[in-house]
Amino acid sequence: MNEILPTGLEALLQRPAFRVLGEPLRRQLLALWEPGTDTAAATMRMDWSALAQMGDALARLNAEEPVVLAALLADLPGLRARRAELELPAPMLAVVDGLLDSQDAADQVWALHAGREAGRNGEGLRRLLLAIIRDLRVVPILLARQLALLHAAPLRSEAERRALAQLTRDIHGPLANRLGIWQLKWELEDMAFRFLEPQTYHHIARQVDETRLAREHYVEDVRRQLSAGLAEHGIKATVSGRPKHIYSIWRKMQKKRLSFDQLYDLRAVRVMVDDVASCYAALGVVHALWVPVPSEFDDYIARPKANDYRSLHTAVIGPEGRTIEVQIRTHQMHAQAELGVAAHWKYKEGGKGGESAFERKITWMRQLLEQAGEGSGDELAGALDAELLEDRVYALSPKGEVMDLPAGATPLDFAYHVHTMVGHRCRGAKVNGRIVPLTYHLRSGDRVEIMTGKEPDPRRDWLLPTAGYLASNRSREKVRGWFHKLDRARNIEAGRELLDKELRRLGLMSADLGKVLARFRAENVDELLIQLALGDTGPNAVSRALLEADKPVEPVAANAPRVTAKPVPADTRGFTIDGVGNLLVQLGRCCRPVAGEPIAGYLTLSRGVTVHRGDCSAFARLSALHPERVMPVEWGRAGGGYEADIQVLAVDRRWLLKDITNLIAQADAYVLAINSDNVRDSGRAVLRLRLKVADYGQLSNLLGKIDALPGVDEVRRVG
Repeated sequence: MNEILPTGLEALLQRPAFRVLGEPLRRQLLALWEPGTDTAAATMRMDWSALAQMGDALARLNAEEPVVLAALLADLPGLRARRAELELPAPMLAVVDGLLDSQDAADQVWALHAGREAGRNGEGLRRLLLAIIRDLRVVPILLARQLALLHAAPLRSEAERRALAQLTRDIHGPLANRLGIWQLKWELEDMAFRFLEPQTYHHIARQVDETRLAREHYVEDVRRQLSAGLAEHGIKATVSGRPKHIYSIWRKMQKKRLSFDQLYDLRAVRVMVDDVASCYAALGVVHALWVPVPSEFDDYIARPKANDYRSLHTAVIGPEGRTIEVQIRTHQMHAQAELGVAAHWKYKEGGKGGESAFERKITWMRQLLEQAGEGSGDELAGALDAELLEDRVYALSPKGEVMDLPAGATPLDFAYHVHTMVGHRCRGAKVNGRIVPLTYHLRSGDRVEIMTGKEPDPRRDWLLPTAGYLASNRSREKVRGWFHKLDRARNIEAGRELLDKELRRLGLMSADLGKVLARFRAENVDELLIQLALGDTGPNAVSRALLEADKPVEPVAANAPRVTAKPVPADTRGFTIDGVGNLLVQLGRCCRPVAGEPIAGYLTLSRGVTVHRGDCSAFARLSALHPERVMPVEWGRAGGGYEADIQVLAVDRRWLLKDITNLIAQADAYVLAINSDNVRDSGRAVLRLRLKVADYGQLSNLLGKIDALPGVDEVRRVG
């Protein structure tokens, strides 16, 4: 390469690749650079020639102005420190800042790669990279920069060259392959191969070079014959030779265990036509000219690959009895393949592909590359948040291994992902060096350290969805499996403890469990308790079923007046009363029923109908004295909230009240009153709260969350 490369910012900005920045912006950059000082140049991450090569690579990818600017600022820290002085539109400045942050995040992945054994878990690091960068348009910058660094690698030490090449092989090459950026892919792969296995590289390169002239003459002869044959049949087509790169030659030799002389697809041509019908017509011409090799025909148009790759592949015995490969596709298919919509990563990397969110992210990036030259990239980038809601989390082990977990995963999920027994023995966790609760939601890039005990001791409340310990069904099944191994008596006892705690909280200790056995397909109460112990059924589901099974109290007096049920006015708080209508209705202060609970009405002499809970002791006394005043009442659809009293017994610790009120606020409930007492010389506190909740379900869920707070011994409903 005899091109004269730049040695300063002014010369660099005059290159065609950087003219996308525009004259006003280039003048601003030169003004901020201060070439008379040495400090700016001293902090450069790459020399001027490497920056020029990076710019040329970005130009081949149709990179837009914010992308080129962000790449330049990242490699010139002296300019980056003064980027706020650039007169840029606010939207563009936000994009540039996002691209700079994404390059910083990528540096974290490079550091992780340098601190681990090369070649291990490369897929995990690639996924982590795409999960933590804010703007996927940074990927072309990373690939272009890596290619420039490889071109400059001969000036580095052998250890540095190998480290750079290994990083390329593990991350940049596969990413370019997945995104279908073939313009950079083959260069990245060939140069990494050259530094990692120099002897093999030079051996294959010599063989390719020794046969190049004869091969080029042969391919040109085939091209002329095929072009003439297609024209004779009235098929408009473009026929060209297809290059084969050194790394792909070596891969095929390794995969098929062939020698260099046995590789027939070193001689290959590509035919591009206007439509699908012409593809099959061209195939007929090829097979009419030369004898096909039956085992080497693939129709990826009729049966596209899972990644939507489409083309016809055939091999024929061409002139002089030599085998030659022919690919036939439309111009549109070729453009898609070159830009990555039909990247070959699923079969070239030997993997099955990733999860849906990862594939959507890759597809989105390919579309962005397609549209970069059409000026619609910004619109597509703006839809990123709406289209690519990440449903995976990529967390790191202390050794830097990447763990692929579902969104919402906790340190306990991480422990079970490492190994079942690590999960069973888990006692706590550190995230990024800080102790966190086991319900902490992990984020991509978090480094997790699990603290374990000597003996396995899973807790049954890990299985409760409301407790928030596990987000992964796989982890939950491992916990269930542990408890399945315990004996029946212990499971019944544990199930009874879980259910009693829930029923005591809600004032349902006297409820008849026999009413709901059929609903949970349990033959007896013991079977239901075992389901609770194993996490197959939640205590909350049982309490809700008990409430639904109870019916409102029927009138005792046979001669009580009955008329058609009708809704009462709106100020009756959403009750429907089977009575005379237009009655004043109020909630009983003795029991404060909540929407969803079984209720009954009692007709007073001066205050209309008072609504009680079905198990209210005050109502039982009144109905026994005046059974004729009992009226059936049902919950209506309308309502503005219901009051409920709860009591919390807990360790008298700092921030206890704050934690409880925060939970109530997050549940969208309201605190109407709070009273607190300290139990003398016990270190315990008793809190009594009057809440306003939407319905019973909200109250039950809230009680479960309060009960899970550190230091809370018991929470239950009172009154």
